[in-house]
Amino acid sequence: MELVYEGKTKNVFRLPDGNYLLKFKDDVTGANGVFDPGANTVGATIAGNGRNCLLLTQFFFEALAKAGIRTHYISADPAAVTMTVEACQPFGKGVEVILRYKAVGSFFRRYGDYCQEGQDLLPGLVEMTFKDDARNDPLVTKDALVVLGVMTAAEYETLKEMTLKIGEVVKNKLAERGLELYDIKFEYGRNAKGELMLMDEISAGNMRCFKNGKWLQPDEVVAAMLK
Repeated sequence: MELVYEGKTKNVFRLPDGNYLLKFKDDVTGANGVFDPGANTVGATIAGNGRNCLLLTQFFFEALAKAGIRTHYISADPAAVTMTVEACQPFGKGVEVILRYKAVGSFFRRYGDYCQEGQDLLPGLVEMTFKDDARNDPLVTKDALVVLGVMTAAEYETLKEMTLKIGEVVKNKLAERGLELYDIKFEYGRNAKGELMLMDEISAGNMRCFKNGKWLQPDEVVAAMLK
């Protein structure tokens, strides 16, 4: 087993059979000890967070499979805090796809002159950013992604459609437990056949959830979903 990437919240290992193993960490993104799903630095370490992220990811990936949506998920081992996944090639050096249902976070900071904080963005607004810590994960347009050769125009539209479908599944699952999804980020890749599929994770660390008007910390989301 070969370590191929050490990330903020996971380490990635290549397995002998060509699949990959994700090892979840207890770190969460944020700044100065405050959790922020949109941050690109490690802001805090929460004991047990890695296992919670894995359990929630397993829950959502299996729900997506039942809905007929393809992901790179193969299996999970909660005791080892690992997940086995199909090999996928990310777009460029990594593109994050953000689905927003409410005007909060960086969206409101950018467009506060044109919206109210918490305003609905229905049926869901899709944005994409490059994974680039040095440049603070800059927003990127469809035209730029195509011109730069990161993805085709057709792939962009497919990812947008997939994001709205996946978001609906996640949002409905959260709503069953009384939680409201404000925004969430996804990552996609191409498998060996060139097929587009969801990769990485769907955990409390990459979404913003509220209950009765209160922003929930990751452990509170996990407690509500896995109780």
